[in-house]
Amino acid sequence: MHVLGPDGEAKFWLEPEIELAKNHQLSDIQLSKVKKIVEDHRDELISAWDSYFRN
Repeated sequence: MHVLGPDGEAKFWLEPEIELAKNHQLSDIQLSKVKKIVEDHRDELISAWDSYFRN
């Protein structure tokens, strides 16, 4: 999953576990906040991904 912000961007893998794939200029605090949001909504994000790319 790609995350874009005004200060930079990051990419997280959602499966098999949530993992930071790359980071470009997001601070540790920003990454922590984004990771928490991804963790809280992981199932919804995977479902949306599946609906978009597998249908």
